[in-house]
Amino acid sequence: MEQKPTTIKEIARRLNVSVSTVSRALHNHSSIGLRTRTQVQQLAAELNYEPNQAAISFKQGKTMTLGIILPQLSEEFFSMAINGIEDVATKNNYTVLMGQSHDQYDREVRIVDSMRRHRVDGILVSLSKTTKNFDHFKQLEKYNIPVVFFDRVPDFPEAYSVSCNLQHCSVELVDWLVAQGHRKIGFIKGPDSMLPARERLQGYQQGLKKHGIKPEPAFVVTTDLSAAKTADAMHKLLALRNRPTAVIAFNDYVALDAMKYVRLSGLQINKDIAFVSYANLPVTSYLDNPPAASVEQFPYQQAEKATELLFRLINKEQEGLPQHQVLEGRLVVNKG
Repeated sequence: MEQKPTTIKEIARRLNVSVSTVSRALHNHSSIGLRTRTQVQQLAAELNYEPNQAAISFKQGKTMTLGIILPQLSEEFFSMAINGIEDVATKNNYTVLMGQSHDQYDREVRIVDSMRRHRVDGILVSLSKTTKNFDHFKQLEKYNIPVVFFDRVPDFPEAYSVSCNLQHCSVELVDWLVAQGHRKIGFIKGPDSMLPARERLQGYQQGLKKHGIKPEPAFVVTTDLSAAKTADAMHKLLALRNRPTAVIAFNDYVALDAMKYVRLSGLQINKDIAFVSYANLPVTSYLDNPPAASVEQFPYQQAEKATELLFRLINKEQEGLPQHQVLEGRLVVNKG
């Protein structure tokens, strides 16, 4: 027969004291004498007493749970981000509830509603590539559920966010490619709905202008981040009579898909055509021909700062709280 959990009432009955005395003793309250505290705590240990978390949460008005919504858990970038979130959550005695949008807006909306019904205390989000409307997040304000975005952040000013300075990083990528002798630089951009995609493109254009390179509209192609669309984008660049000698890809995954298409076309990576990208994923270090350079976007640190920011919002510690935190990325050159 399954044994029922020990309650404070049971401990109070056995020691012939009040429930409030037991509660205070378990919390080492100074109003309870040492002898009583010792008796209560010893009996609690003998009976394997555990606090009723549901009752504590009800009293505190919190569920001690965070919601996390990510595009794809399979992406190494987001796996590293989860580590940062969980480390901060654990320090604060919180658990996390995970959801994957799979880069689908409708799915993201459903996950937000589910987390609201589960009464999470706050939500961390990296947006899907198709999200253009943010009403499902704005509506959480009336339920007192704060939201912090990281990496893939929205462009509405009242949002709290942590991100990387991708525009500046794009300028650095152009600087590096020009220093390597490239002036015909292609660009594979992500969906226009994504703010990070637009920031990357702005930096690319700024970098070309900085070096007096005339923009070639045909050098800018788009992918929806799928392997098939990336291959289509790369096909367009290779089909040009005066094709690029280097390509800046949206991220390492896009770069890998584009590089695969180039190899199948009989060209050599970083010789016939060079690749640089964003994210600096550890997995690329195992490749014979990884991207020549990549921007480190610090996923763990982004997520860690976003979680710390969320806890300040949950605890109503908003004085002096920055609305947008921007980390400086770092260009990492592959020496392989």
